[in-house]
Amino acid sequence: MMSDEGRRRLVRPGGTYDGKQGFRYLEGISAESVGTTGICLHLLTIPAGGRAKAHLHSAHETAIYVLSGVSEMWYGDRLQHHMRASAGDMVYIPAGEPHLPFNPGPEPVVAVIARTDPNEQESVMLLPELEGLVPR
Repeated sequence: MMSDEGRRRLVRPGGTYDGKQGFRYLEGISAESVGTTGICLHLLTIPAGGRAKAHLHSAHETAIYVLSGVSEMWYGDRLQHHMRASAGDMVYIPAGEPHLPFNPGPEPVVAVIARTDPNEQESVMLLPELEGLVPR
């Protein structure tokens, strides 16, 4: 059995990965990087004009802290609701909630993303049938 001391890790993000959602993430804390069992934590930069694919996280909650920039998101069963989040705002997305975040620009958006999915991409489900429901 490993002691608590042996399980602590300092993570200095360096690598990136492409998420199913259409964004590139800076790798952070996850099952893959440190063996977490209930959480992941990553950094996301959405370039000006960047737009995710409509998706949901089937069994996992998401918490977001916007560090800089302004992001917008369509959410709800038919992406019928709209939200705008700025630097200093926190956003909660419940498990199973369809959403489509985007950056209206002109500056990049930088945000810390935490999910209750230790494998991060495991519960991502794309929803292409919702793509046309929101303006470009």
